[in-house]
Amino acid sequence: MDWIKLFASTDEARNRVPVNKPQLVMVNGTRICLVRREAEWLAVSDRCTHNGESLSKGHVNYLGDIVCPWHGYRFSLKTGRCYESAGDLVTYPVKEDTEGVFIGV
Repeated sequence: MDWIKLFASTDEARNRVPVNKPQLVMVNGTRICLVRREAEWLAVSDRCTHNGESLSKGHVNYLGDIVCPWHGYRFSLKTGRCYESAGDLVTYPVKEDTEGVFIGV
């Protein structure tokens, strides 16, 4: 696994990614939906497995699931599991340290 730096510092990351507001990040040509839940960072593939819509255009519900903006399919940000009949999402580890915020691909 390679760790790719997304932000040079935790302050920069927190300023650029509001809590519970999905953000699209491109990592080596891959679309990834990045979410900050208070002090926790979560990342899943950005493509809804039901119809291909960008999940970064969706929202995070009160349970911490990413909800597709098109048909409302829900996916766990922690496991990638789909709660409806579509396939699960790929998840990506995210770590925060003194050198910044990194995603594992």
